[in-house]
Amino acid sequence: MEQSDRSAQQAKEFGKWLHHQLVRRGYELSPRGGGRSAFARDSGIGRATISRILLGQGATDTAVLAQLAEALDRPLSEILVRAGILSAEELAAAQTPDGHRQITPDEAADELGIPTDPTSRRLFNSMVETLRTAPGNDAG
Repeated sequence: MEQSDRSAQQAKEFGKWLHHQLVRRGYELSPRGGGRSAFARDSGIGRATISRILLGQGATDTAVLAQLAEALDRPLSEILVRAGILSAEELAAAQTPDGHRQITPDEAADELGIPTDPTSRRLFNSMVETLRTAPGNDAG
């Protein structure tokens, strides 16, 4: 699939997703329902822009996508991926710019050579959780 075809498909999927989100929130999106205008007013995004997105014509203005994220109470990162601005892989790379991803306690135990028996793993996982939630620890 060519890039333009993929982008067009993502724009349509994003429009469907936004439609679902708005209907879930009680916006009536039938032609005379007033939901587009109401959401435009509530979000601060122009009605024409909302209509274009819902029609599957895409949205690439990050300021609009940020407003959309705020209005829907969703993380901007989710909106950027759903809109096709970033792939999930690009987002993950951006969130860990040093190339290191956060590993799970079980992955850390494996790397440290902690035995795989249930008692040793429970003890290790308990210690990790204790350290993670300790007062003054920013990782919690």
